[in-house]
Amino acid sequence: MCWYKPGLKRIAALLSGMALVAGWPACKSDVKETGQSLKYFDISEYFTKDAIRLTKENRMVFKTVIHNRDTESRKVHIADWGLELSLFKEADINRPAWKNSYKVIDEDSTLIYMAKYPELKMREMIVKKGKGKIKWILIYNKTKNILYQSTEKLSYFPDSLYSIKKDQRVRLTRNNRYSIQGVLER
Repeated sequence: MCWYKPGLKRIAALLSGMALVAGWPACKSDVKETGQSLKYFDISEYFTKDAIRLTKENRMVFKTVIHNRDTESRKVHIADWGLELSLFKEADINRPAWKNSYKVIDEDSTLIYMAKYPELKMREMIVKKGKGKIKWILIYNKTKNILYQSTEKLSYFPDSLYSIKKDQRVRLTRNNRYSIQGVLER
């Protein structure tokens, strides 16, 4: 994302800082369980491994970034897939404080995780499997407090496409819509 307009970088940095402050109270439960089996799908490990795989493959990506009405598209090599997929990895729900916070539906090679409580950022995750592999992952996040509201839809299709759609509403500033889509070339 570093190639889009400098003015957008400042806005993105400001909003990222506001999101960090808005999410500060949740930081105390960021420790993963260790030495025990995880209750939910390990999305953090999945995206760590996939970032390594994609880095090794070094495929071209047709990337489109949209901020409100400004659009830019380019063919790029992603230098740091770990950073590129960090929002997906951050949807990890395997934390001791959230052990019983998600309803799990497991049917027909589809895992669905739905938040039981409205204060949880990760509202829903759908993981579709087929022939022992992940076919696609969809993640819906929502953050809301007195100053800030954000919704995110993250879509990931290994070997073909990833998409991030984010709508941010911050009091006393204008609303922002972001969309990032990367299509991996074959």
